[in-house]
Amino acid sequence: MSGDASRPDLARRRLLMAAPLVVAGGAGVAFWRMLSGMQQGSFDPHDIQAPALNRPVPDFTLPDQLPGQGFGAADLRALKVPVLVNFFASWCIPCVAEMPQLNALKARLPIWGIAYKDKPADALGFVRRAGNPYARIASDLSGMTAIDWGVSGVPESFLIGPGGVIRWHSAAALDEATVHQALLPLAASLRT
Repeated sequence: MSGDASRPDLARRRLLMAAPLVVAGGAGVAFWRMLSGMQQGSFDPHDIQAPALNRPVPDFTLPDQLPGQGFGAADLRALKVPVLVNFFASWCIPCVAEMPQLNALKARLPIWGIAYKDKPADALGFVRRAGNPYARIASDLSGMTAIDWGVSGVPESFLIGPGGVIRWHSAAALDEATVHQALLPLAASLRT
């Protein structure tokens, strides 16, 4: 009888021992598919399908981030011209890299910044060192507003059309090609 009782225990142990191997195998296959897609050019890790496109900005109100003035959804919805909303942080290396592009862009398109999970003094020091491209700056210290927007990391930028509708999204640092080939033409079309 003791032999019959140990058979279910033995089967359960084998199943428990095999489970990590099955999980590791599944993860390996997923990783292999991702790498294959990158080699073939069909996988772009920066291509995040933003579900917010062509929808109104989410409801939020954020306090001032010096040296600027905070803002909220009501401010964006009242706009008659397109505005670029840029989530940034002082601790973000790609944010530093995109600042020259943002500073050049501010003459052609209003930019409003949101300091993401950043200490106010650090965010202030960042814009003082790198230049301030922002017409308005708000502080999202908790990161909850970024979650509502669907932000996956910083920097991320959203082009907001008149009436507060999200018309474009980038989950990477802005570069000259993106600005001139995608962002500015779309912003120009939203002004007409």
